Amino acid sequence: MTMIHDLPPPRPAPALPDYVNTDEKLRDAAQKMEATFLAEMLKSAGVGAPRETFGGGEGEEHFSSFLRDAQAEEMVKAGGIGLAEALFEAMKVRSFA
Repeated sequence: MTMIHDLPPPRPAPALPDYVNTDEKLRDAAQKMEATFLAEMLKSAGVGAPRETFGGGEGEEHFSSFLRDAQAEEMVKAGGIGLAEALFEAMKVRSFA
């Protein structure tokens, strides 16, 4: 009969270096900045602007910014226009300099 030895206890998870957490925060900030930029571009392009006929009235005007913000965030999740990556790299260099 074969004996199965007890396994040693699991080792604690290694602590991640600070720069890994910083990179995540910088990337998140860069993506938020790109989303804000894209939302402003969508606003300038007339996305969510009230329509002359069959419009939603006051409610449409008040909530159109939420629609633009959501669309901009989805654009960033899909890859965006590359602004977030450029901002991330610039902030990364700046924060470690």
